Formats: sequence, C-alpha cells, structure tokens
Amino acid sequence: MPSDQTLVFVLFGAIFVLLVWGRFRYDLVAFGALITAAALGLVPADGVFSGFGHSAVAIIALVLIVSRGLSSSGAIELVAARLIDPERPLPLHIAIIAAVGAGLSAVINNVAALALLMPLDIETANNAKRSPGQSLMPLSFATILGGMITLIGTPPNIVISEYRQYALGDPFSMFDFAPVGLAVAVAGIIYVSVIGWRLLPARTSIAEYEQEVRRGRYVAELRVGAQRGDGKMIVQDLYPRADDADVHILGLVRGGKRRPGLGGRETLRPGDFLVVEGDPKSIETFMGKAGLDFAGSEKHEGGVTAPGLTLAEAIVPEGARIENRTARSLNLLHRQSVTLLGVAREGRGFLDRVRLLTIRAGDVLLLLGTPERVSAAMDWLGVLPIEGRRTEVIQRRKAGMSIGLFILAVGLAVAGVLPLAVALAGSVIGYVLLGLVSGRDVYDSIEWKVIVLLASLIPLAEAFERTGGAELLAGQIATWTSGYPAWVTLAALMVVTMTLSDFLNNVATTLIAAPIAVSIAAATGTNADTYLMGVAVAASCAFLTPIGHKNNTIILGPGGYRFGDYWRIGLPLELLVIAVSVPALLIVWPL
Repeated sequence: MPSDQTLVFVLFGAIFVLLVWGRFRYDLVAFGALITAAALGLVPADGVFSGFGHSAVAIIALVLIVSRGLSSSGAIELVAARLIDPERPLPLHIAIIAAVGAGLSAVINNVAALALLMPLDIETANNAKRSPGQSLMPLSFATILGGMITLIGTPPNIVISEYRQYALGDPFSMFDFAPVGLAVAVAGIIYVSVIGWRLLPARTSIAEYEQEVRRGRYVAELRVGAQRGDGKMIVQDLYPRADDADVHILGLVRGGKRRPGLGGRETLRPGDFLVVEGDPKSIETFMGKAGLDFAGSEKHEGGVTAPGLTLAEAIVPEGARIENRTARSLNLLHRQSVTLLGVAREGRGFLDRVRLLTIRAGDVLLLLGTPERVSAAMDWLGVLPIEGRRTEVIQRRKAGMSIGLFILAVGLAVAGVLPLAVALAGSVIGYVLLGLVSGRDVYDSIEWKVIVLLASLIPLAEAFERTGGAELLAGQIATWTSGYPAWVTLAALMVVTMTLSDFLNNVATTLIAAPIAVSIAAATGTNADTYLMGVAVAASCAFLTPIGHKNNTIILGPGGYRFGDYWRIGLPLELLVIAVSVPALLIVWPL
C-alpha cells in the first residue's frame, strides 16, 4: 500500500500533467483532484470544502468586483486616455503605457488593467501605422510586473499573505510587497521599453485581428440635453470630438424630422437628436466626450447612469418577431425597457430614423438596457445575441466617488481598522448603492474558474505539507545548494517557482511553493519571510509562454505572436527579475 506522501506526489504529478496538457479546464482538474484526495483519505472529510471559506478566496473575488466598479466609473479610462499619444516615439510610448499598466495593476486586477489598455494600445498602433505586436507584449508584461507591488495586485500575493498567517501567525500587510515589487517593476519597465520590444518580430496581424473581432458600424441617435443644448454650440463644433472617437456625424433630427444635409451649422437645442455612425465603443466614447445621452435613456429608470446599462449586439434571423417591423410599432422601449440604439445593415447606411426603420433579416441590432432586460428583449424579439459583443455604459460622473471609496477601503485596511476582506466588501456595497455595479455584475465580475481552482487547491496544499511533501522537496533544494551562500538557495527556489509558473496557473504554483519556502527556512535556520516573498515574486513571473498567465494568452492573437516569441523577450526579463529581486529581498527581508 503506497504511503500518503507517495499518493500526494502522484496526485500533484497528475495535476501538473493535466494542466500542462490543457485538454480539460483547470478548475475541473483541481476539483477532481480534491475529490480524489478526499476519497483516498488525504483530505479530511470535514475539510474537503474548507477552501471555499478561505479569506484568500474572498479577497480575490472582491478585488475583481472592485475592478469592475472602478472601470464602470470611467476612473481608469480618464487616467489612461490622457497619457496615450500616437505621435510619441515607440520606446517612449511603451515606457508610458507600461508604467500606466503597472500602476493600474497595483490597485486592480492585472487582467482588467490589460483589458482596459489593450484597445488604446492597438488604436495607437493603427494611428502610428505600425504593428501592435511591438508594444502589446511589453504592455502585458508590465501589467504582470505591476501586480507585484501591493497585496491586492495579483493573486499570488494574496495567497502568500494568507499562507504566512497560517504558517507564522500574521499575514503580510498591503504594502509589504512594495519595496521589492516596485524595484522589479521599474527594472522590468525600463527593459521592455528600451530593449525588450526590439527582440520582437515586427509581424503584423492587425488586419486579421480587425477582421476577426472588429465590431460592426451602426447608425444611431444621441439625444441633446439641456446642458449641451444651451444655444452656444452648433453641430460643427462637435466634429473634432467625433473624429477623435472615430464617429461620423450624419445629421440632426428636430421635431421628429431630419434637417437638410448634415446640419453642420444648426444650433443644438434640448430634445434634438444627433444621427451618428460608428462602432459601439466609439459611439459610447463620443457620447461621453460630447456630453450627450442615448436616445431613450431618459426613459430608463435612472437615465443613462442606471446601474449596469450595457450595449449588446444581436443578429436578426428569418422569422424573428421584429423582422419587417419597426421598434416603434413593437413599442420596444415601453414593453421591454430596452432601446434600439443602432442598426447595421451590410455596411450600408439609410435615411430613416432608427426607431422608424423597418428591420430586415440579417440586420445587426445594437440594444441598450440592463443585462437582464436586454436578454429578455432578445428572446421576445426572436433575435440571436452575438456572444462577447457587449459594451459597458461608463458612468463618468461617478469617477471621483468610486476612487474615494476605494482609497477609503485600502486606508482602513492599512491602518488595521478593518480586515482587508471586510474593507473591500464595504467598497463593493458602496459601488452597488452608487449603481456602478448591479447585482448581476457582482456575480459576473468574479472569475469563478479561478475561485474553484484556488478553493480546491488549498486543502490539497495542506495535505502536501501535512504528509511531508514540502519538507522533502525543501530538503532536496537545500542539498543541491549546500556549501553555497544562503542567497543561492533563495535564487534556486525562485527559478523552480518561475519554471512552474510558466506552465501552471500562478495560484497553483504559489500553493505548491509556499510550504516549500517555509520548510527551507526551517531547515536552514533562516528568515521564512525572505523565501515567501521570493515565491510571491517568482510565481507572478510567467514570461516564457503564452499559457503561463492569462494576460499572455489575451495578447496572442491581437499581437500576431507565436509560441516562440515569448521567450525571446521573456527569458532575459526573468533573468533580470532574479538579478534585481534577490539583492532587494536580502536588503528588505534579510536572511
């Protein structure tokens, strides 16, 4: 009968093989391993689901919701958009957008930071007539590096902090990671902006990327409110803002009728409607810059700032309820509380007003409403949703309040007034009350696969430590580095952790490496904090493959990258991280 330690090693070996293989979802692999461990008696029956109540799981979920709230308020967009300029030389552009990405990743989830900045970077590349592949990978790496700076910046830091509380009695605080993390991030940003981007091939796939994911262009109507329709502005005055947002102004509607021509010299009045053409995100951006509202937004409860309003796209099949009908004849807004904002028809324009346009099979509709209302309206209309094509309506007037709530939550946690999980939960409640996230957004923002992965691996990691697996591996590393200075052992642990992280999820890597770090410290009589911090840094550094970190996977298609492109820039970066972090760790967390 094999020993428990042998069974644990076999189980973790199977997890490693299945995760690298990638045939099965990583949350399913972890959960299956947990149930197998329970059946083998490696995990106590009363502790099988203990991971789901772990504070690290709650903190990661709350950070994702807070990221959603900050994005919905336009706080991130406000900072990022002002710092992007296509006229800058490429190294300077990379340095600035990488610094912004790292800064955002320190306070919000790094995947969210990349998702916010990637469209700006691609747009800048288009305007500068260069390949986005020259800057997307440096941006992705910078957002990964920035997550190392604070406790909430990346899941490995949260896991390491909670593991320290379990093993040593106290967690790491919010900014304990900052000295080493900031040094590594600064060095990494300098590298990717000065040297790193030059190691990438100038391969362009932007045309293929746009062909694959470019959104259709719609004709839509935007309402002029009292503030904009004060008699001081004509339609022509909005042309520069329309150009910046890649939107075309097609005309003006007043009193239910379109004015002759484009209406450029017409004075804007309250109740007028501007007819514009653009993709959903461009229309939403122009609306914000020009101070306009969506047509019909005044009839949504809460107006355009109603909680959770989204733009969703759907295609009209033959036999749909709306085929050969108009939105007005169906009374769509009053029946379903959803506005037909725009229509795309095989790239062709039309003269009818949007709500008076007779819809044909094959048209693509742009619908405005809450996710629940939009989904119900799609079913009622008989149209088919286009997956992934939703554009959030940003509530820019609430940016200050969202930032203030977040700073208050972090301040209370740093001061020790409230635990971090409680402080973040308070800010989430505030975002819900402000309408920045709806009840559905709270659940949609959480990446449940990561939550299940983490909650499943926590009991397995405890079994790995309890059966002596961590102590055995720690002894092996100590044996390999015996006779050398203690910092060599630290570097060896970081190299092993980095290598695992390049192929495994960084949360899984952290849970495996953390008990090894504590065991090495115990075996060598050195400071466990040094090794734990080393694991936190190394687990976040997955730069050699597109599968090591979700950010690397996200940029694979848009950047036109191949598997081998990552190690070109990633291998020197990982060596640089070791060279910078080991001395920094020895200074800040002496052995």
